[in-house]
Amino acid sequence: MEVEKFLRDGKIYIWKETFDIIKSRKAYPNAFANIRDKNDITVVIKQGKYNKKDAIKIQKNWKILTFDMVLPFDLIGFFARISNFMAKEKISIFTVSAYSTDHILIKKKDLPKAKRKLEALGFNVEEK
Repeated sequence: MEVEKFLRDGKIYIWKETFDIIKSRKAYPNAFANIRDKNDITVVIKQGKYNKKDAIKIQKNWKILTFDMVLPFDLIGFFARISNFMAKEKISIFTVSAYSTDHILIKKKDLPKAKRKLEALGFNVEEK
């Protein structure tokens, strides 16, 4: 499957809200994402929508960019292209994937540059 097909004319939308990524003592049902692994619970949640006593570590001021397309499971190199492109620009990303939708989180301060770079790759990027 050709990655270029998904880069050209792909759609991305930027969430209005700003999020924090926390290492938490508990999961939150109202969070964007709760990720449990053998080491900890990571919660991606709107700023201010969690109890600070539950937070072990906090990474603040992230924006979610959602790829508004279904990426096939056998697609190879899609996120490699995006992460390499962002790395060249010194933009850190945090990736969250669901069954049929993928997302990256970008620091709010890096959003204007990231948006321009994604548009340069061929994406239509809009805020919702």
